[in-house]
Amino acid sequence: MPRSVHGTLHGAGRRIVIVAARWNEFIVNRLQEGALEALRANGVDDADITIVYCPGSYEVPSVALHAAQTLRPDAIITLGAVIRGDTPHFEYVSGPVSTGIATVAMQTGIPCIFGVLTVNTVDQAMERAGVKGDNKGYEAAVAALEMISIYEQIRTL
Repeated sequence: MPRSVHGTLHGAGRRIVIVAARWNEFIVNRLQEGALEALRANGVDDADITIVYCPGSYEVPSVALHAAQTLRPDAIITLGAVIRGDTPHFEYVSGPVSTGIATVAMQTGIPCIFGVLTVNTVDQAMERAGVKGDNKGYEAAVAALEMISIYEQIRTL
């Protein structure tokens, strides 16, 4: 029978960094609330959570990299909101942000979870930030805990 690895959501003792963009703060705050709710519900103590605020989503990957290198957390949750507008800023921001966050995870070996909304409208962002029951910040925190567990299990194979 082949071995299998399945992540768990055990959060006690896990050190988590949340990198949160201040741009579109009314949305990001809701994502952050969802992430904190999920972490606490799964046993992560507030003393083991560090929230780092940065100006906007474009800066999230570089702050995440610095946090990974300096703080060496068990996982990083990135939160932001990029909303399409009338200018091409959406493409200039969303692509580099998603690539940058993935690069941080691959370069550091620390799970770096993508919780940056990339949407067409404010209404879509609000839906994904928990207005109608769905909260991508909560989901990102659950993914972070699962990834920590998966990495730990792989190291012991």
